[in-house]
Amino acid sequence: MSRRKKNNNPRALAIGLLITFAALGVGLMAVDGLEAAKLPSRLLLPLARLLLFVSIGLVAAQAIDSTNWTEKLGFLAAPMFRFANLGAHCSAAFTAAFFSGVSANAMLLDFYKEERITKRQLFLTNFINQFPAYFLHLPVTFFIVVPLTKTAGLLYFLLTFLATCLRTALFAFYGHVFMKPESSGEQRFEGQARKPASRRKKKPFWEGLKAKVPGRFVRVVAFVVPTYTVVYVLTAAGAFDALETFMTRFAVQAFIPVESLSVVVLSFASEFTAGFAAAGALMAAGSITVKQTVIALLLGNIIAFPIRAIRHQLPRYMGIFSPGMGLQMLLMGQGFRVASIILAGAVYWFVG
Repeated sequence: MSRRKKNNNPRALAIGLLITFAALGVGLMAVDGLEAAKLPSRLLLPLARLLLFVSIGLVAAQAIDSTNWTEKLGFLAAPMFRFANLGAHCSAAFTAAFFSGVSANAMLLDFYKEERITKRQLFLTNFINQFPAYFLHLPVTFFIVVPLTKTAGLLYFLLTFLATCLRTALFAFYGHVFMKPESSGEQRFEGQARKPASRRKKKPFWEGLKAKVPGRFVRVVAFVVPTYTVVYVLTAAGAFDALETFMTRFAVQAFIPVESLSVVVLSFASEFTAGFAAAGALMAAGSITVKQTVIALLLGNIIAFPIRAIRHQLPRYMGIFSPGMGLQMLLMGQGFRVASIILAGAVYWFVG
């Protein structure tokens, strides 16, 4: 039986807009600095840009599925996904994630709703997709960080990359041990009979686009707009800055009792480039060593990135997936990411 449920998108959209206006009303009355005149540039424009990129991702995902590119993309990462017992559809989403995380997640949700993958495969592939996500912004960040911090920056990137590789390998090993090949819902890869085409009729691209994307986009708007607005109001109220400051002070006092390092961690937690600039300046002045700088930058990553993920990725996850599933997936993914970076940092601290 299909997992499709009754279409409640109009009701969800109405509730979402009600929450949006309520959050804005409370924010405008209670938060200093939150003014109606600033909303177009600080809320409406970024929100419109986000929805535009989400819509492009949804169309791209539909195009990949309708034009039979799923198998072609899946073939590229076939060895790893064959080992992990995840199947060609999950492999296709992994390949798509190198270009667009939204497209990859939209593909995964489609596959799950059409019962081509299981919920465990959905979660596991989303976690594995942190590997291609690591490379999406790498060219820009790498050439900002390394000139500022030199050796410390290179070591920082090496350790975060090794942490990404470690958890990707562990996710694949988990699939290999705890998932059966037949759980993928299809006969997989080379040398095996594929699922008969008659079992699942494909619609032409334009027909599939008209049938799926508008309703899905309405659902995305219903969850993205209120979530993004609530996060914006909380940000304007200073909630995330207060949380970052609290976590930073606790971490510095508990793990790195060096006064100068707090400057690095605090600046990194509040603004990406400024943190590395501060680290480079302190190293140049001889206030901290390369090893201390690497640990401080890793600590800043652990503190800042999960909070930034909630601020920037949570609306997207809740819009594409259900709110409960999206929140669970994001928190679990960030938890695994933090754990792997802590492990990499601990090994470097003791043997570096």
